[in-house]
Amino acid sequence: MLYFARWKIALILIVVVAGIVTTLPNFFTAKQLQSWPDFLPKSQMVLGLDLRGGAYLLYEIDKKDYVQKRMKQLEGEIRTALREDPRIGYTGLGVQGESAQVRIRDLTRLDEARERLQPLVNPLVTNLFGGQPVNEFEITSTDDGLFRFSYTEQGLQDRMTNIVQQSIEVIRRRVDELGTTEPSIQRQGSDRILVEAPGEDDPERLKDVIGTTAQLTFHMVDTSMSGEQAMQNRPPPGTVVLMSVDDPPFPYLLEEAPLLGGDDLVDAQVSFDQRSNEPVVNFRFNQSGARKFALITQQNVNRPFAIVLDDEVISAPVIREPITGGSGQISGNFTVDSANDLAVLLRAGALPAKLTVIEERSIGPGLGADSIESGKLASIIGGVAVIVFMILAYGRFGVIADLALLANIFLIFGALTFLQATLTLPGIAGIVLTIGMAVDANVLIFERIREEARAGRSAISAVDAGYSRALGTILDANITTLIAAVILFQLGSGPVRGFAVTLAIGIFTTVFSAFTFSRLLVALWIRRRRPSQLPI
Repeated sequence: MLYFARWKIALILIVVVAGIVTTLPNFFTAKQLQSWPDFLPKSQMVLGLDLRGGAYLLYEIDKKDYVQKRMKQLEGEIRTALREDPRIGYTGLGVQGESAQVRIRDLTRLDEARERLQPLVNPLVTNLFGGQPVNEFEITSTDDGLFRFSYTEQGLQDRMTNIVQQSIEVIRRRVDELGTTEPSIQRQGSDRILVEAPGEDDPERLKDVIGTTAQLTFHMVDTSMSGEQAMQNRPPPGTVVLMSVDDPPFPYLLEEAPLLGGDDLVDAQVSFDQRSNEPVVNFRFNQSGARKFALITQQNVNRPFAIVLDDEVISAPVIREPITGGSGQISGNFTVDSANDLAVLLRAGALPAKLTVIEERSIGPGLGADSIESGKLASIIGGVAVIVFMILAYGRFGVIADLALLANIFLIFGALTFLQATLTLPGIAGIVLTIGMAVDANVLIFERIREEARAGRSAISAVDAGYSRALGTILDANITTLIAAVILFQLGSGPVRGFAVTLAIGIFTTVFSAFTFSRLLVALWIRRRRPSQLPI
């Protein structure tokens, strides 16, 4: 156990030196690190929300808003399905509460109508064991020809699950586009999403970008009457009045059915208009969208074409000539930031449902600085206490244990820095706990060496037996702690995970430093001193 080949010695020392070098950037400012040579690491540890400050936002899916929109969409699907058979006359098509309904005029056509409407129940999941599929909707009918669609309990639950997952991905893309470091975006419960953005200095902008649904649609402007006239009178069938984003807002009369949607976009970038030098957003369609856009512009030359975001008209340019390149431009009274935010929203995609902020906190960096100072103080006090105790209890061997402890601390911080794991306040607690636990292995080893020496073994034999016989106990203790850390990481969230990560990293570095590194130091000391008795 005390013999080390040269390559093993070199490998152990390289690991310790690598931990020290990787940790060093945390003691310098970002400006100082810029002057470092390129071959040296410059990454610093990522601090969590409680240490660095930032934004904490808890969102809830607006279930009622989603159901209303989905029923409105279902209304259009019902209309399309019944129009496929002109013999089926209907009336009263519309949304009532959380259901969509239609009445068939000719009661002799009920079976044909049911056959047309049945596919709209939308099977979501098929049971692998041959059971009935889970339908999104259920149809109920009455003898007087009324068909009503409403959500099934399982169908709505499955929809909410998918919406939360889609929303998390959209939010992650939006936050990443803003450049926020290490955001934490996770599901809470069945319909809530927690967003933590450490270091975010503009929580309001973050909230605006995340919460915007970003449903982009393209509509033709109905020129049969003005928007003001449509508001005063009843607008023509199939049209809708939407307000512009201008101040004051201007009403537009638009064809209700969108000709093109944001799903066809593949890119959106900020640029500047060459004539006015104002910020604009250039967008580009995919191949399918480019064909649709070309056809629309060919058929509607000299007609205004409205670009609508979340039921607000951003701009309504006139189509001067067919646009066949698959790209376009959104202009308006943009600032550079608002144009960039719009481009971010278009690139990230639309949220499948509206989000409502139910909890919002902005944590200042001052509170995080206080937490860091408290963590430093606790670490220093704990470290000094352990170092003094080990020297008093084990003398020269205690000094070796203290050197292994210092190496362990550098390895922990080096691993956190290299992995870019987020350090939270519970994470600091895990490091402090690791400092206390780090010498446990050395205590086991040294006590075993004492017993072997008292039993009459020689110095080298006692040391060798102490390390070899204590290894099993060390591994048992640390493996059980590692299992607990893995369970905490799997079942916990946020701060609990931060504690689990630092604890798990500390377990690996502790076994390495307390058993391997300290054994190397003891072996080198014995090889040099050749003691007849052990100073322990």
